[in-house]
Amino acid sequence: MSMTRNPSLLRYVLMTLMVLIAIHPAPSLALSIMDPFNLPAAMDAGTSKVGDGIAYADGPRHRLDVYAPEQRGAPAPVVYFIYGGGWNRGERSDYQFVGRALAARGFVTVIADYRLVPEVRYPEFLEDNANGLRWVQDNIAQYGGDPNRVFLAGHSAGAYNAVMLALDPSFLREYGVTISILGVAALSGPYDFYPFEYGEVRDAFGSAANPQGTQPINLITANTPPMYLATGTTDPIVRMQNTERFAQKLKDSGIWVTTKYYSGFGHMEPVIAMGAMWRWRMPMLDDMVSFFQMFGAFPSGVPYVAVAPEPPEQLPEAIAPMDQIISQLDAMFQPVQK
Repeated sequence: MSMTRNPSLLRYVLMTLMVLIAIHPAPSLALSIMDPFNLPAAMDAGTSKVGDGIAYADGPRHRLDVYAPEQRGAPAPVVYFIYGGGWNRGERSDYQFVGRALAARGFVTVIADYRLVPEVRYPEFLEDNANGLRWVQDNIAQYGGDPNRVFLAGHSAGAYNAVMLALDPSFLREYGVTISILGVAALSGPYDFYPFEYGEVRDAFGSAANPQGTQPINLITANTPPMYLATGTTDPIVRMQNTERFAQKLKDSGIWVTTKYYSGFGHMEPVIAMGAMWRWRMPMLDDMVSFFQMFGAFPSGVPYVAVAPEPPEQLPEAIAPMDQIISQLDAMFQPVQK
């Protein structure tokens, strides 16, 4: 049952979102603000959570979930998605809608928790995700995934993490990861943000022995996999110039890069638009899947088409405009740099 066939459900989802925004002060939003996007009717059907809270290492922040199409035959390509949150917050449960969106397009999708600031600093959150990829290498075939067709994806700080794992082989080598990363899709990510000007960035990277070595723009080599870089043109957290500089450096180095600049959109919208609820806002999911397809995701052709609900014709007066909702979401983050 789609939301477009059930306007009352859409109103309920949006009203729930606004209630959450209204009753929670900004610092507490990170764990609950995404809940309306993860209501069952707001996510893609035909998908299953085939792995729930699987341990990839010891400790409460070393758990992962796996999503897959309900109809599975031959092994499917794999996306390891890394969520953002300024390196100091985030939960895999907040991004169920991403796992199901990619699963609805035929991917086995893995979303892992990882340790955050202040428990850890750079590079430990990268090491955790490298460890998660080792789990993928050893176990994903049991969940219908093909370990020879693995892609990375991430949003915001998670985009940074995904790109860094693809650029610096030392992290994967430390955990015995030998699978190839066929491509990386990075949304709203920071790639060139030294010197560290704001608190969240200083807290995560300020103690790095080699600050320049933390910057993706400085680590491009001939072995860098193809990159898909997407950003909103009015992102107030990670300015689109961050993507522009990194993309140009990739091009200058002879690395394939696909860029998408979504006019008038900000920081959270690209990842939210992957979900069924707001997919009508921009073709993020289609663009990402098309990129993965270019680099071998589905040798026989993409088997599924994303369902994009029509925009609601009119929202109740009690619901704030979507631009206001996005402003509330963006208020959770500090800028990465001036």
